[in-house]
Amino acid sequence: MSWNPTADPICPSVAEMDHIETLIIPRARDLGDFEVRRALPAPKRQMVGPFIFFDQAGPAEFVTGQGVDVRPHPHIGLATVTYLFRGEFHHRDSIGSDQVILPGAVNWMTAGEGVTHSERTSDETRKRPHSLFGIQTWVALPEAAEDRPASFEHQGREALPEIEAEGATARLILGAAWGRRSPVAVSSEMFYADVTLAPHARVPLPDDHEDRGVYIVSGSVSISGQDFEAGRMMVFRPGDRLALAAGAEGARLMLLGGATMAGPRYIWWNFVASSKERIEAAKEAWRSGDFTHGRFRLPPGDDEEYIPLP
Repeated sequence: MSWNPTADPICPSVAEMDHIETLIIPRARDLGDFEVRRALPAPKRQMVGPFIFFDQAGPAEFVTGQGVDVRPHPHIGLATVTYLFRGEFHHRDSIGSDQVILPGAVNWMTAGEGVTHSERTSDETRKRPHSLFGIQTWVALPEAAEDRPASFEHQGREALPEIEAEGATARLILGAAWGRRSPVAVSSEMFYADVTLAPHARVPLPDDHEDRGVYIVSGSVSISGQDFEAGRMMVFRPGDRLALAAGAEGARLMLLGGATMAGPRYIWWNFVASSKERIEAAKEAWRSGDFTHGRFRLPPGDDEEYIPLP
C-alpha cells in the first residue's frame, strides 16, 4: 500500500556484481490481511532515479466479507503510483478524487504540499472471494514541485502505450522509453514499465536514462550469464547497454528509473522532503489533527477515522 507502517523503513541488500550495481532482496512485512515485500528504500540504495519506495502487495486471497482497509493517511513531497495485476482498490483523497483502479490502469497522486488518502476494497468486491496483487511506488518530487497543490490523475489500461516485439510486451506506465511516452503528467525524467516475456525472450534496458532498475515479479531472468528469480530487484550501472533474457518459464518484470535527484531526500513515515524542516512541519500538522483549518484534510466520504502519527 502507499501507507508506510514504519517511520524508518529498512530492507536488506547484497553486494555488487558485473553490470549490476546493487542487488536488493526485499524484506517481507505482514500487514495483517496480506503481505508486502519492500525493495526500496534499501540500506545501500535509497532511490532508483526518482523512485524512493517500492512495495509488492500480495498476492493475497480474501474470503467473502474481507478486504483491504488502509485508513486515511497523509503524504508530502512525493507522488504515489498504484498499479495492479489482479484485484481492485477504491481510492479516495482529500482533493475529492474517488476512483476504483483495475488491473493495467494507473493511479498517479501527486502530494505536493500535502494530501490525505485512503485505499479500501469496495463493498461490491467484498460480496465474493477475491484476490489482490500489485505494485505500489513513491516517486520523489523535484524541489520546485514540493510545495505545489496536490493533484490526482487516473489513466485506464487502454490509454497506456503498449510495445510488442519478439515475445516481449511492455506497457509504459510512466515517462518515456523505447521511443514511446506515457500520457501521465510527471514532474521529472523517468520511466516505469510492466514487461511480460515469453520463455527465453529478451527486452533491452532503455539506454537513455541515468538510473535503471528491474524488479522480477514472476519467473526468472538472466543478466550477463547470471540467473535471478522472482522477488529480486537489480539496479544497473549507468551507461551499460544490456538486455534481460527470460528463463524457461518466461518472466514478468517492472522496469524503472530516470534522472537522479538534484539533492538528497529525507523519508520519514509517509513523508518525503528535501529538508528535515519540511518533515517536521508535516509531522506537527498531522499530529495537531485540525482537519478543518489545518494543512491536511480528510477524504470526503471517508473522514470518520485516520492513521495517527507513529
